[in-house]
Amino acid sequence: MPPDVLREPGQAPATAPPGRLQVVDFLARGLGNRSYLVAAGDRALMVDPQRDVESYLVAAEAHGVRLTHVLETHVHNDYVSGGLELARRSGATLALPDGSGARYPHHPMRDGDLLESGSLRIHALHTPGHTPEHTSYLVERGDGEPALLFSGGSLLAGSAGRTDLAGPSWTDRLTAAQFGSVRRLATLPGDTVLHPTHGPGSFCTAASRPGDGVGTIAGERETNSALLDDDPLAFARRQLRGLLRFPAYYAHMAPINRSGPRPLGAIVSPQELEPDELASLTAAGIPVIDGRPRAAFAEAHVPGALNVELDEAFASYIGWLLPFNSPLALVLDPSQDAREAVRQLARIGFDRVRGVLRGLDGWASDARPLQSIGRASVAELRRELGGAHPPLVLDVRQPAEWEDGVIPGSVLRFVADLGDPATWLPADRPVWVICRSGHRAAIGASLLAGAGFDATMVDAGGVADALRRGRREGSGTRSRTPSPLRNNAQLGRGNPGRTAGNRHQQGYS
Repeated sequence: MPPDVLREPGQAPATAPPGRLQVVDFLARGLGNRSYLVAAGDRALMVDPQRDVESYLVAAEAHGVRLTHVLETHVHNDYVSGGLELARRSGATLALPDGSGARYPHHPMRDGDLLESGSLRIHALHTPGHTPEHTSYLVERGDGEPALLFSGGSLLAGSAGRTDLAGPSWTDRLTAAQFGSVRRLATLPGDTVLHPTHGPGSFCTAASRPGDGVGTIAGERETNSALLDDDPLAFARRQLRGLLRFPAYYAHMAPINRSGPRPLGAIVSPQELEPDELASLTAAGIPVIDGRPRAAFAEAHVPGALNVELDEAFASYIGWLLPFNSPLALVLDPSQDAREAVRQLARIGFDRVRGVLRGLDGWASDARPLQSIGRASVAELRRELGGAHPPLVLDVRQPAEWEDGVIPGSVLRFVADLGDPATWLPADRPVWVICRSGHRAAIGASLLAGAGFDATMVDAGGVADALRRGRREGSGTRSRTPSPLRNNAQLGRGNPGRTAGNRHQQGYS
């Protein structure tokens, strides 16, 4: 039987037989990552913890176990690790791959090394590819239970970890290494349970499939795209094809994780700001991030605020759009969780939240200025494009998404590359901003509005919806004029001349 996987860390296991392996799965959904507490008897180990470690300590206490080891599979590029703080607070041994370059006390794990904790046996398997030092951990008890493989960014559910994050000079070597590593792991017994760190939603994956991000070795042999090619060159082509751009903050994660992250402690709510305090911060040049839903933002917002809705991807976009660890102020609805905003930001090294303004009632009652921007649906965009004075369409999706079709004549520029729009965007036409679903369109439109442009967000639907409707209308005989919307194969790719960024390192959708 497989181990019990417990997804509610606040609840003790109710049905697991005594001594069974238990896995508590902590999902950082916005980062697409998992951390794991593995327990047997009264001992436990932790794999790849996020920076905010309180929930792990609470879970260990709730399950009546003592943390003996904290394991890191690699030096993380996508979040600030909590391994050092968790080891210090729990008294556990911190184990990192040999060659990690970590400049603080730790136990280096080499290929073939064995750690023991009570009945748990932890085997280190050097699996370079995602990073040079990457090490997976095979955890077993030796009593007939299936082993657990904590594969970090090596073999994932449905794919393998990216091999280009260390930079172009490393990509070919790491891709070749990944080819061997995933095949090595695929030779483990078929009932071995796969627990990767990276999964759906992570920029560290070369591809992903729907699901919960876990599986078995037998299942991966049948379905994993990283195991389809027996030829290393074919594997490399598949591995490096259509990669998404990764956030700018990634450049700062590995150095922080090697030098030793600053202790975080408990996540607390930021200071509540009065309108005059927020005004003083904006006057000092502190960016304002408005995390309210985009419809509320469009209706009224503090002039110059950037609309990044407080959802699972909140911190990733801030890490893309602002200089690393910039001070910032928040505007949130009273019902929104400011601690969640602080938690997400802390996980990527943004520790300088100056405070939060709760709603705009106080701001408006002080007769302070408010700004608004337009909202539109795909149907409204289509009508405008067929009119005498069509707006300029700005497509802020990722370059990889443009390959699936664009609105002809649109300006293609990924939202993270907008920069100062006055330097590249004409100011004499209204600009309608579009993406896939409206989320990035709201970010882009808010940035343009802050720069003085007449901006409208298309916040109900996206480019794919527009192209589908254009094809339907364009194929009928009742249309009296050609539809302004077609797919790539019919009318080309739009205007990439104003597009910033390179096309082989593509961004977040």
